[in-house]
Amino acid sequence: MSEDGAITRAPGEGGRLMRWAFRHLAGPAEGVQGAVQGGSAEAREAWKRDLAERKRFTREQRERKRAAREADRRG
Repeated sequence: MSEDGAITRAPGEGGRLMRWAFRHLAGPAEGVQGAVQGGSAEAREAWKRDLAERKRFTREQRERKRAAREADRRG
């Protein structure tokens, strides 16, 4: 880490825009053997289940927050 607190990166790593594009536009590779977590079909299925579980948890959290806001408005 540099003295001014900025994180130094390799020259070919890209900047903020490239990281955003890769994260939001690229996504996981479909149909490429070995693309996700070691490459086995079981690992890909585990990754998909984990992603679905994370989305479900996030959805439940949003619903809880929304219910709490509505309860505060009513009460």
